[in-house]
Amino acid sequence: MKRFWKEVAIDGDRGIRLDDRPVRTPGRQPLLLPTPALAEAVAGEWRAVAEGAEIDPRAMPMTGLANAAIDRIAPDPANFATGLAVFGESDLLCYRADAPPDLVARQAAAWDPLLDWARTRYDVHIKVTTGILHRAQPPLTLARLGEAVAARSAWELAGLSPIITIGGSLIAALALIEGAATAEDIWRAVELDEDWQVEQWGRDDLSLGALEARRRDFDAGVRFLGLQ
Repeated sequence: MKRFWKEVAIDGDRGIRLDDRPVRTPGRQPLLLPTPALAEAVAGEWRAVAEGAEIDPRAMPMTGLANAAIDRIAPDPANFATGLAVFGESDLLCYRADAPPDLVARQAAAWDPLLDWARTRYDVHIKVTTGILHRAQPPLTLARLGEAVAARSAWELAGLSPIITIGGSLIAALALIEGAATAEDIWRAVELDEDWQVEQWGRDDLSLGALEARRRDFDAGVRFLGLQ
């Protein structure tokens, strides 16, 4: 679809209108936003489409996450939350290198504070191991982390989804949404292993493109949460 509208407006229900026509999600639901700030951000993406230009979904991340919240998550938020909670079973922060010493120290410095926060916040025991072989977490730990995710709204789950899936850490994402760490702290934590590898071997154009795509989607999730 190309831009056919002249004016973008926000109605009284925080819906988006193009020349007084309501915007709908791909599932044909009204695109109604939960806060004025998020409504303005979504409207801004529609305003930014150049006259006659084709719509590029990659340039409209707030619209895309809002569509997901309405079409994919809101019909069954508990099921969606369960899918995100699975990341607690093999959280990135729990799998450490045993060498070299510099990497071991970096992981401990970046990851231990987040695990300590989770242990205190949810009153749980979290196991840490070296290597990549799976080590099961206590059932109570998984249950409480799952409850923390399930307590979030469909809109919050939409923002958390890219942060959790890109970073591979449920605990880091919970620390972010609860204000225990900044977005930049979380990004550095979940990218720590790759940053170390780049220091050793450098980065090629393909991996740089992948990094930029991950950062773009991570930042979109962070911004989406901040506008709620």
